[in-house]
Amino acid sequence: MEPRNNTRLLEFVLLGFSQDPDLQPVIYGLFLSMYLITVAGNMLIILVIISDANLHTPMYFFLSNLSFVDICFTSTTVPKMLVNIQTKRKTIQYADCITQMYFFLIFVELDNFLLAVMAYDRYVAICHPLHYTSIMSRRLCGFLVLLSWIVSILHALLQSMMVLQLSFCTDLEIPHFFCELNQVAQLNCSETFLNDVVMYFALVLLATVPLSGILYSYSKIVSSIRAISTAQGKYKAFSTCASHLSVVSLFCCTGLGVYLSSAASHSSQASATASVMYTVVTPMLNPFIYSLRNKDVKRALKRLLVGKL
Repeated sequence: MEPRNNTRLLEFVLLGFSQDPDLQPVIYGLFLSMYLITVAGNMLIILVIISDANLHTPMYFFLSNLSFVDICFTSTTVPKMLVNIQTKRKTIQYADCITQMYFFLIFVELDNFLLAVMAYDRYVAICHPLHYTSIMSRRLCGFLVLLSWIVSILHALLQSMMVLQLSFCTDLEIPHFFCELNQVAQLNCSETFLNDVVMYFALVLLATVPLSGILYSYSKIVSSIRAISTAQGKYKAFSTCASHLSVVSLFCCTGLGVYLSSAASHSSQASATASVMYTVVTPMLNPFIYSLRNKDVKRALKRLLVGKL
């Protein structure tokens, strides 16, 4: 395959899930429904937290940020796929592909960091309850969210700059429904050993740091809960982090499942299908997990709905 140096004129082809025309309306309806549920559910969580003074705490401050990021996370990929199905065109311009990849990396990293920050918040609440208010001050909460944004933006910028250095071949088909970093990088025709080292090192580093923080926080939480003498006390302590633990498990397990399934099957199509779980399904389920498993959110939601009526 011959490299094409004029990358600004390139168009990639997003193959999506299926080439069968009969399945396109089904895929369109399914993803449109999931996208609308994701946006509506997460917007409702943000509205409930803003409107209820009882939820103006660090835990719900982080949750409102997570809901906002989930909306943006899904919006970087699904609308473009819906437009492609509607117009029956699967192409995406080079600049649009890099832009989509850039914002996708920002929001996926923000999800990781916010989940780690929320784990730290639960660690302080359970392991150091008497000092919770002084430790989790407004200044610290704002700093943690700001730091998450800065690191995520810098990482996405680094990865995007690395992709901009690549020369692409004439085969520009991406077996995915969006411009995923690994899939785009595989289309290059140039020697990219240094690029690969930097890209994968940064990815591994920024994936393991939040995960290590989550595991450390929950190891301390489990130790503290085990030290509680009464069953009622253990249940009360565990219930404060049950929703967050469910979201972390869902996000991490589905994300890990994507890479394990693609590595086991060596199928890009299988990877695209599996990635739906953490790019679309997880952001859609988060509001349900927090509203159904969290008594404070349920009470605030009920007050909001009753007040509107």
